[in-house]
Amino acid sequence: MTNYIEGKRPVIEALRTNMPLKCVLMADNLKKDGLVEDIERKAHKYNVPVKQVPRKKLDGLSERGSHQGVMAEARPFQYANVSDVVRAANDYADQHEGRALVVILDHITDAGNLGAIARSANAVGASGLIVPNKRAAGVTAATYKSSAGAISHVPCAQVSNLVSVIERCKKEGFWVAGASEQTDGCLWDANLKGKIALVMGNEQEGLSQLVKENCDFFIALPQLGQVESLNVAQASTACMYEWLRQNW
Repeated sequence: MTNYIEGKRPVIEALRTNMPLKCVLMADNLKKDGLVEDIERKAHKYNVPVKQVPRKKLDGLSERGSHQGVMAEARPFQYANVSDVVRAANDYADQHEGRALVVILDHITDAGNLGAIARSANAVGASGLIVPNKRAAGVTAATYKSSAGAISHVPCAQVSNLVSVIERCKKEGFWVAGASEQTDGCLWDANLKGKIALVMGNEQEGLSQLVKENCDFFIALPQLGQVESLNVAQASTACMYEWLRQNW
């Protein structure tokens, strides 16, 4: 299925965050304004072709009817291979005193959350993300926006079986830490030094039972307020930065 970005500002954002685009489509009767000129400048800068098409074509392609005379056709995201992520983590560990971080997302469903996690993963030097290829968010325009383009710099692998990936990480010398509210293991007390595979659960249900059974230990964020839990992207950021703090 082709992924189209609709509207002037969303197309500008896609260009700004370096989302891979095949082309920008503009209605042939579109009046130029500052936003249109900005789109043309950015498209030229990033070598994205701009094509003039009949407005009726955009009407036919639009899902929301909000194209404003401008749409962009996105290229499919190039997912990494799990072997590439593991190899990158091992190489990183060799160069950084044995520390490395891989983030495994157990059926995160919101593409914006995926992007926010990718942004934090890039900030702390994580070697990659691993996500399921079914019943989970994939990389979309929303991911590029919430990651501020960081998803282009963090390898992301799609897999059919998370448990097999966890088993492989263990064989490669990783300790697998599962983030769960249903544990007494406080994040601050956990040993996150060295090679860690951090597993974050689904927004509503948390970690799946099979994934839980294959984690080495569990961590939870201490909370003093009345809100039951943090958003998964916020929680992931806190856990990743604790890994970075311990390995600094």
